[in-house]
Parts: sequence; structure tokens; C-alpha cells
Amino acid sequence: MVFLVRVPHDRTAAFLAAYEAVRHLVADGVPGHLVDQVCRSATDPEQWLITSEWASLADFEAWERSPEHRDLVRPMRDCFTDARSLRFHIHTQTPTPA
Repeated sequence: MVFLVRVPHDRTAAFLAAYEAVRHLVADGVPGHLVDQVCRSATDPEQWLITSEWASLADFEAWERSPEHRDLVRPMRDCFTDARSLRFHIHTQTPTPA
């Protein structure tokens, strides 16, 4: 899953705090969650990318539909002025170095 979001400069600290509060809860307790990242654009400091990898699309969709999801991500979403969600299936992948 890929999320492209805009966060105004004055909301950056709140956004990062909200992300920090959510990421460990998801990583430690949501079935199917594998890994996520939050990345800031090198050319536009208000543009952010959140990637989220899941064992299956069904796992992600079950999490996304849950009331817990809405409650947990609300503080983060309150920081967005724009958000776009994209879903991709991995077609090929370079192996992880040993």
C-alpha cells in the first residue's frame, strides 16, 4: 500500500507524533502487517509517502475496515491537507541481501 499525503509545515510534528503512536501498535498486533515506512520528499517538505507491506490485500482491507483503524489513524489524518491511497501487488522483487 502506498499513501501520498501533504502535511503543512506547522503540522509536521503532530503528524510524526501520530505516526509514531500508531506504527508500533500495528507492527505488534495487526495480523498480516509486515513493514511500513514514512518518507519525506527530498524536494517538497510538505509531501510525504507512507508505504505499508502486508501478507495479503485481504489482511490490509480487514485492518482498514476496522473501527480500531479509524480511531488510531484519526490524529494522523487530521494533519493531512491532501491524501491519496494506492494499492499494488508485488510483481517481482529483488532478493534481500544475505
